[in-house]
Amino acid sequence: MKMNRTHIIIAVFVVAAVLILAVIFSTLPAPTPTGGARLSVQQGTVTPLPAAEIRQYEGKDLSSVNDFRENSIKGPQHVNISDYRLTVSGLVTTPKVYTYDELLRRFPHYSKVVTLFCVEGWDATILWEGIRVRDIIADSGEDPKATTVIFRAYDGYSTSLPLAYLIDRDIILAYRMNNVTLPAERGYPFQLVAEDKWGYKWIKWVTGIELTQNTSYRGYWEQRGYSNTADLDKNFFAD
Repeated sequence: MKMNRTHIIIAVFVVAAVLILAVIFSTLPAPTPTGGARLSVQQGTVTPLPAAEIRQYEGKDLSSVNDFRENSIKGPQHVNISDYRLTVSGLVTTPKVYTYDELLRRFPHYSKVVTLFCVEGWDATILWEGIRVRDIIADSGEDPKATTVIFRAYDGYSTSLPLAYLIDRDIILAYRMNNVTLPAERGYPFQLVAEDKWGYKWIKWVTGIELTQNTSYRGYWEQRGYSNTADLDKNFFAD
């Protein structure tokens, strides 16, 4: 049968359409092994969402980030992280000054579940994540004469702990709790996790670490009659 001009034009269009569709389908991503479509995400287009607080860890129930009472000496401190600096001074070979980002990049990160016991009668069990104080001190080189570490905070608060305790117990400066960054009320950018010590040793908004041989140093609450050792198995008013 003889094809007229109209039939020829239609046939050409059909062939062209088939070829175009073949090219398009050949460029599509292959299906995943499970048969689902593979999603393509361009770099830089993903918007991170806030971390979700966890309330259980390795079968252990955790307290909430909100289960703390506000009892700081000047109220929550709101630190401008761009201006934040942590200084390491005193009996060290090389005094250091770190930014927040430098601390997080330079030192290994650790996590542990620890319960804070407050002298007011409440407690909170949290998964803390942070960097070890011993690593920060080692980076500056401790003087053999150093026996005590004084911690100072953004709001003027201070406390002290034996150097041996900080090293032997792998005490950390926490920057995260229950998988979320410390809120301002909890000491952002860093809170000391002073396990087995009363809560007033858990200094927040830490800005200074000073090594000394002054074992008689007394911090804010210690000057007001609280125990300098702050051991949980002892009354916090007696040394």
